[in-house]
Order: sequence, then structure tokens, then C-alpha cells
Amino acid sequence: MLAFVLLFPAAFTIVAIFAFKIFQDAGYPAWSAFVPYYNLYVWIKIIGKPLWWLAMLFIPFLNIFIVFLMITEIIKGYQKYESWQQAAAVILPFYFLPKWSFDKNLRFDAANIHKKIIKSKIREWSDAIIFAVVAAMLIRTFMFEAYTIPTASMEKEMLRGDYLFVNKMIFGSKLPVTPLSFPFVHHTMPFSNTAKSFVEWIKLPYFRFPGFKKVKKHDIVVFHYPEGDTVSTRYQSNISYYRLIKEAGRKRVWHDKRQFGDIIYRPVDKRENYIKRCIATSGDTLQIIDQKVYINGKLTQDPEKIQFNYHVEAPMGINKRTRLQLDIALEDYNSWKRSGELPLTAEAAAQLKKSPDVKSMHKILYKKGEVQDFLFPFSPEYAWNIDNYGPIYIPKKGDLLPINEHTYPLYYRLIKVYENNDIALRDHKVYINGKEAQNYKVKLDYYWMMGDNRHNSADSRFWGFVPEDHIVGSPLFVWLSLDPGRTIKEGKFRWHKMFRFVH
Repeated sequence: MLAFVLLFPAAFTIVAIFAFKIFQDAGYPAWSAFVPYYNLYVWIKIIGKPLWWLAMLFIPFLNIFIVFLMITEIIKGYQKYESWQQAAAVILPFYFLPKWSFDKNLRFDAANIHKKIIKSKIREWSDAIIFAVVAAMLIRTFMFEAYTIPTASMEKEMLRGDYLFVNKMIFGSKLPVTPLSFPFVHHTMPFSNTAKSFVEWIKLPYFRFPGFKKVKKHDIVVFHYPEGDTVSTRYQSNISYYRLIKEAGRKRVWHDKRQFGDIIYRPVDKRENYIKRCIATSGDTLQIIDQKVYINGKLTQDPEKIQFNYHVEAPMGINKRTRLQLDIALEDYNSWKRSGELPLTAEAAAQLKKSPDVKSMHKILYKKGEVQDFLFPFSPEYAWNIDNYGPIYIPKKGDLLPINEHTYPLYYRLIKVYENNDIALRDHKVYINGKEAQNYKVKLDYYWMMGDNRHNSADSRFWGFVPEDHIVGSPLFVWLSLDPGRTIKEGKFRWHKMFRFVH
């Protein structure tokens, strides 16, 4: 990270090189524009700003905004005050800085004799709005983003109705794949269910800036939904497109628009954001035996507030006071009335069992050999369920994975979707990009994510590996927590969950 802090400003010196004629016009030698870091110091002197601006150039991502301001300030020397001129210089400094500095009809004025611009109210407001939008977009893209917990998959650690900020710098901020998009929305335009908020005719390659740490086991991670590359506009990511294909068939899903809407593709950075706990990292082998997780053959410690489903028999229902005391969500309670299954922590289960409302209860466990064919990798050869799963190896960058008809279901999506190759199985042989293959060299690191609410979490057991380019960041700070199942009188505001850092 230190190297990044030092080297990132050096990239801005490239812009200064194209301003060497401006440096000359301002009374400095042309060579000063070519000396890294020194040219930034000279630039600040030319525009008449205090030297503490130089320190801000070493604050990641804030420095981008500072350079934008430096560009707009330096072109004022050539009497370029219009908003469109300043925007053009920021977007294409490599063209406009030389263009104006070599224009013989323009004279450079020092910062202290710039004409004082009297702005109209409209110009003042528009400049302020543009400034705020650009600053907020830089912060949202590279530093922090607001997020709401929509489901119960991470309860009781992260609750439905938690409003929080995600730290995008912790694992390294990413360049947006689709940089041209409508501000402050994710993938769909406001007041529409189908209109894209982005254009795809400009795409950037995957690049991640250095972060403060690597993703480690037990970290809570925000990431792009791996199966969100293709979605039904009717169901969005609530039901996976690939699940719809399995249940209804491709022909119906693509042609029955009344039932499924349009089928659309989304690039990596425009897929839904999920939040789970990292259970295994690249190079690990994971296995779940009777709900216990083993990594590389060793039993791992469960999260403190891990939940499993219990079959609860309570003919008269569960007393509301008991539900509130045990923090049983209204949604879970309503689901229990239909299915008889209730997600509970071990502590809550022990207390509920003592309730006079409860006739009997037991923890639900899917035993080894009970096959759930909706789990990854969706092959009868892998007879797994959510409580007895694996062993499965988590690939890492540089691995040579054995590729054959047995491993094909495991690595098909990794090779085709995540790493952009053609792959096919013909006559018991695997072909990658048209050539027969016995192994495949992995290009990215991968992770295994699971929710703390183990029986109520659509996670890696359902869709497999999470590629490193899908990693967004980590939850940092919960600023508001609202219980969607309670009124204000019943304690809708979860005060004890507000204004806390997430560990």
C-alpha cells in the first residue's frame, strides 16, 4: 500500500509533461515539467495554491479530484473560464493543454492577475453541483459506498435493515469496467425496471489498486453476485437465471416474456452486490461434515452467531413477547407458520425450547447421502447437500487444474464465464478454445463465501467460486439499523446496532 501511495501521484506527472509549454509561459524552465513530483510542486506554485495541496496528492483517490482542480486552475492562465472548456481540459488534458499553450493568439497570465469572474447564480449553482457530483462519484467508485442488507443470510451478525458503508479500499479499489454510467445508480435507470444505467461501448480491463489487506478466512465481504451475469428482468437476482433455465427450460425462459421478462447481460461491476463471510481462500480444500466446516482437513471455528433451522412444533403459535425477546424476525416467524422451520442460534434455540408454547423441537440436519441436486456443481457425480458438502478445492492463480469429464462441472463456469474461454465436452473429452485440454492454468484467485444463516443463505454452495474481480470491499460502519418486522413502539430502531464498526 505504501508503494501505491508513493507511485500513484507519479502517474499525474505524465499530465504535467504535456504542460511543459505552460511551465515556460509561467516563467519556469521546460525541463521542470519532466521531473516527477517536482513538476507537481511547480504546478502548484504556478496556480498560486498553498503547498498543503501537494500533501493531498498523496491521499489515494482524493488526489484524482485535486488534479482535476489543478488542471482547471492552470488553464485559467489562458482565459479559459467556461465550464465546457474546463470539462474538456479535465477529460482530454493530453490534447487541450498543448493546444492552448502553443496557440500564439493566447497570452498566459499569472494566477494573481487572473480576471475576476463574476458568475451568475445559475453558473454558481451548476459549478457547485458539478463539483459535488464529481466528488461524490469518485468517493462512491473508489472509496466508500452506501449499502443496505436486504436478506437474512448473514443474521445475526448483519441484520436485514442494516444501513452501512462499504470500504472499497480495504482489499484494493477497482477500476470500473463500465465507466460511463448514470450517477449514483447501480445497473438500472430510476423509475424503470429495464433501462440500463450504463453504456458498454467503452469497457476497461480488470485492474485493482493495492489494498490494505488480502481477503482472509472469516472476513465479511461484499462482492458482485457471481451468477448475475445474465438475469431475467422479471426476477432480477432474486431467482438465478440459471435456476430458471433448469426449472423451466431455456426456450420458455427466453420466449415467455410475460412470465420472465427480457433476458439481459450485465458486466461484472453492474451485478447485484452480495454480502457473505469468506470461509475458504485460494488454495484451500473445503468440506462440510454434519454442518461443521473443515478447511484443509482441520475443523474451523463457527461464527459466534451462526444459525441453523430448527423444526419447531408449537400448535398455538409462539408468544409475541417471546419472539421479541429472542429477536425472531417477523418474516422468519411467518415462514415458520408455513414450513415449521425456524432459523435460530444455539442460544436462542435453548431458550425457546423452555417456552411453554413449544411442544417439541429439533435441529434440522441433512445427512450424508441425501442429495440436493440444486447445489453446485449440479452434477449427480457430486452427491452433496448443504450440511454435508465437498470436499472441493478452491482454485488459485497459476494452478494447473486437471480438466476431464469428471472435473468439467466444477470448472466449466470458471473457465467459460469468469476467464472468458470457449469450453466444450465432446466424446468424453474437454476442448478449450477449440483444442483438446488435459489441464487449465488459472488466471485469477477464487474464494468460497457462505452466510452465517446456514440454512437460509444462497451462497457458494449454490453457485460455486467467487472470482477476485468480483470482490467489492468489506462492511465498515453501520449508521442505521431498522427492524422491518417491528413498529416504532416495539423497537423498530435497533439502537444497540447503530453507529458501530463491523469487525
